[in-house]
Amino acid sequence: MGLLFLFLDGVGIGEEDPERNPLVAAPMPTLREVLGGRVPTRRSPHIRTDIAVARPTDARLGIPGLPQSATGQATILTGRNVPALLGEHYGPRPDARIRPLLERDTLFHACVRAGRSVAFANAYPRRYFDAVNRGQRIPGVMAYAARAAGIPLRTGEDLAEGRAISVDFTNEGWRDIPGYEHMPLRTPEESGRVVAHLLREHDLVFVEEWATDLVGHRQDREMALRLLHALDRFLRGVLEHLDWQRDLVLITSDHGNMEDLTSRRHTLNPVPTIVIGRRGLPPPPGGLDGLRGWVEAVLRGKTGV
Repeated sequence: MGLLFLFLDGVGIGEEDPERNPLVAAPMPTLREVLGGRVPTRRSPHIRTDIAVARPTDARLGIPGLPQSATGQATILTGRNVPALLGEHYGPRPDARIRPLLERDTLFHACVRAGRSVAFANAYPRRYFDAVNRGQRIPGVMAYAARAAGIPLRTGEDLAEGRAISVDFTNEGWRDIPGYEHMPLRTPEESGRVVAHLLREHDLVFVEEWATDLVGHRQDREMALRLLHALDRFLRGVLEHLDWQRDLVLITSDHGNMEDLTSRRHTLNPVPTIVIGRRGLPPPPGGLDGLRGWVEAVLRGKTGV
């Protein structure tokens, strides 16, 4: 069984207000099709169809304050309530308290120990690796944990040759980076096919989409609508080439933000967790701290899927 883990930074379950919540307003025919014509909202957070299940997932984890990226993402990967361990929500990047948790026992480490093949599908430019190697930049939680588990981050060369994807799903943003002015462009559907191909070669394929959080902080509705439309087209490319007898797609987030453009801050909303695959899907866990165990059970084939 193969699993695509599509992580969306900063996407919560918001109100059914298209002016406030771009997830309600955006053209997302693929996601709506698999979810029976709807997207999760505060009024209707639970959805089940023949090929998908969606439920709200607690990002607050019993700790006061607004959920943040570093502790939320570390919770997803470790299966531990990291905000409770620290006594606070913290982010955006992992600090000296969080980094040790990512260096020894995460979902990525567990997959490697079990002999499962993992692909981190995002591509990074040379300047990113240079800054990290010089100690001038601390990677985000997901990239930090992947590197700690020995999973290589993909490069611009991988992107150009169809072995990785860009955060905008088109490679267009890479053309603004010195040295990558001639990066081949790609449609979101083509990026989806790249990931579907990786899923045929690996047990777990991880995609990190961080631009969703960025547009939420910017309160940029038009950018949000464009990004969500591209995301939906990417998902279409994945699903059109999915092995429906073998593979699953998991979509989730670390905290709310983008779903409420009336504020630049994170929200207290739960996040959506969506599983797409064949009939008989088990419900995903109700809290971020249950996601790691759920993924490991899926990969072991012990969820009854």
